[in-house]
Amino acid sequence: MNVKLGRLKRLAVLFSLMIGWSLLAGCNAGKQPAGSPAGKNAGITLKIGAALTPHAEILNFIKPQLKSQGVNLEIVLIDEEGWMNPSLAEKQIDANYFQHVPYLRSVIHEKKYDFAVAAKVHIEPIGFYSRKIGSLDELKDGATIAIPNNPSNEYRTLALLEKKGLIRLRQGLKDFEATPRDIAENPRKLRFVEVESAQLVRALVDVDGALINTNYVLDARIDPASALFREDADSPYANVIVVRKPDENRPEILKLAKAATSPEVKKFIHDKYGVAVVPAF
Repeated sequence: MNVKLGRLKRLAVLFSLMIGWSLLAGCNAGKQPAGSPAGKNAGITLKIGAALTPHAEILNFIKPQLKSQGVNLEIVLIDEEGWMNPSLAEKQIDANYFQHVPYLRSVIHEKKYDFAVAAKVHIEPIGFYSRKIGSLDELKDGATIAIPNNPSNEYRTLALLEKKGLIRLRQGLKDFEATPRDIAENPRKLRFVEVESAQLVRALVDVDGALINTNYVLDARIDPASALFREDADSPYANVIVVRKPDENRPEILKLAKAATSPEVKKFIHDKYGVAVVPAF
């Protein structure tokens, strides 16, 4: 009798241990340590906010390469570019890729963002487009021209018009900022309309011409070669991948930066975009 009771007690203890081990395994499911095989297989996810063209297209091109290096690139298309930098500052995304260096400088100065450039990837030469004239010689005195309304791009377009001899800006401008009020000479009496960058293509029907960023031209399926004139390839307006400081030193960010500035990306940009997009590396 005592032998049977002992066996029963041992069986009961064993059964209890098995249940305990089962419960422990269930509780730890999904809590794999980062260094475990499951963690390694899962990789690290980088969420990056991007404009559609060419930014997201370039990111999609390097996505398989990063995947093979253990970095899962999640591309978030944000239609309203005004949300890109706040989303990065608020840690809703790990990086963004939509803006050029002078624009970044202006928002850092204004908003005091603690951002860093992870990589300079490409330049989109801004161009002058029109549905009413076929050459610059046809531009009449008093013509209306639409330009972007954000400070850095506004200066960029006015500087291009100055280079073409249409206007002259006042001396002493700094930080890539200017508005039509900074025009010192306007012999053609051109009129300027300040428009949200994303709306410049739509504004073409109402003006004699508009200076438009290439990404919006590509989105609207307008041939970039149809620009009456454009910036040279030596433009300082490189589009950059931006992160929070000091994330530019994270291994996965370094992998992203290296992939985005590879010879393969340079060839992809040349083959896909021609004169519309120029590598900045």
